Amino acid sequence: MDPLSDVLSLLKPRSYLSAGFDAGGQWSVEFAKHEGFIKCYAVVKGWCWLAVDGVPGAVRLEAGDCFLLASGRPFRLASDLTATSVDAEAIFSVARHGGVAVCNGGGEFFLVGSRFAVSGHHAGMLLGVLPPIVHISNEWDQAALRWSVERMMHELRDPRPGGFLVAEHLAHMMLLLALRLQVTEGRVGWLFALADKQIGAAIGAMHDDPGHPWTLAELAKHAFMSRSTFALKFKAMVGTSPMEYLTQWRMLRAGDRLTTSRDSISLVAASLGYESESAFSTAFKRVMGCSPRQYGRNLALA
Repeated sequence: MDPLSDVLSLLKPRSYLSAGFDAGGQWSVEFAKHEGFIKCYAVVKGWCWLAVDGVPGAVRLEAGDCFLLASGRPFRLASDLTATSVDAEAIFSVARHGGVAVCNGGGEFFLVGSRFAVSGHHAGMLLGVLPPIVHISNEWDQAALRWSVERMMHELRDPRPGGFLVAEHLAHMMLLLALRLQVTEGRVGWLFALADKQIGAAIGAMHDDPGHPWTLAELAKHAFMSRSTFALKFKAMVGTSPMEYLTQWRMLRAGDRLTTSRDSISLVAASLGYESESAFSTAFKRVMGCSPRQYGRNLALA
């Protein structure tokens, strides 16, 4: 797999709420804090304002626009920002298991979207590099998402057998496409470094074979750069050194193995390039905040 697919597979995003919102007239809906979740939406018809707590100004969303909210901050969607807001729970309670919530009779504005829960131990690696609002308004980029949005809208408006599962898979596709489009935004972090051919090649090599005894010189060769230049560029683009990134990725892989397989700690350690269980456990605790044994027990009790 490629690095983005790798990380998303570890995050295991679960779409447990896919719904539509049909509004008319003057309206304003307030959404509460949503830590540990990614919210992904697309405007199918009409327009509205998006205001996120702590973000200066409001964003005008037009039909065709898609947006992700990964910071967990409270936010508001409104046709008029001066209107009195209604709690989203009151509006969306009828669509809690899929369907369409209607406000003021609907007919003028339609939105579809999904809320994703992600694995808490891995979430920071992805969510930490995303801006509070990922707004996709470029017409060419929107085209990549249009079929998924229109199909999801159809499934929500005209329920059929298996429709909830179809909507869930479409929501996952929306999330993946939106994140892939965000790769080119040029910010700091592993997600945006993937767009750089040199640094992306080194990250890909680490993901392809995390158990290899990588050295800075070997990774620099994958990037076709000198060791010193590679180290500086990697740090500037990703925010950590190459070897720190490698250790973090190994520990994330280890955490997944410890909770999804019956492999022993020593076997997991060896598969990730560690010659001793003690060296592996020290690195694991530094990155994950607890020992491998405690990690497995804590998730088993969760």
